[in-house]
Amino acid sequence: MNLLIDWAFSHKVELGGTLFGLIYVWFSIRQSLYTWPAGIVTSLLYCWVFFEANFYAMMGLQIYYFFISIYGWWSWRNGGQSGSESKPLQISRTSASLWIIILSLSVILSLLLYILLSRYSNSPIPFGEAFTTALSIIATWMLARKKIEHWFIWIFVDLISAGLYLQQGLYPTVFLFLAYAAMAGLGYYEWQKEPFKVQC
Repeated sequence: MNLLIDWAFSHKVELGGTLFGLIYVWFSIRQSLYTWPAGIVTSLLYCWVFFEANFYAMMGLQIYYFFISIYGWWSWRNGGQSGSESKPLQISRTSASLWIIILSLSVILSLLLYILLSRYSNSPIPFGEAFTTALSIIATWMLARKKIEHWFIWIFVDLISAGLYLQQGLYPTVFLFLAYAAMAGLGYYEWQKEPFKVQC
């Protein structure tokens, strides 16, 4: 018992990030504005966790998550518009032209991050970290714009990430990302019940 308490105490930041990460995904499934405050707390906690694990792209991703959470909070509340015409954002599908942009950006970001990590960091898995970071950047922007297909990207990213974190012994985070993958499936199921805007 003492061993478990000692382990939990030494991993308290990671455990806190795990808890708030689950809360964040649950709120996003429910389309609650509380998604974004929970995302901000999760980002701050995991910034420290990934710094200690030498996952520098993942750490940088948490900084991005912090700012995209502020944007997402505003976007969900105002529909991405300012002024008296603003209204809550609706779920929409991703158009073919936007998919081309998304896929192109994913490839470019992955390559740029891989070059940076392999040359200028001691990341233990530079390609895996670069690839999942690039897709996470795209998926979080899609969540902020309520694009339903972002759930599919998250399922893919979460399963790959769980394997990467398992290699590094980040066991609470492995659990978190497996839970994320399952919750992403639930998120898609719940969101597809809603009426959609036209593709955009």
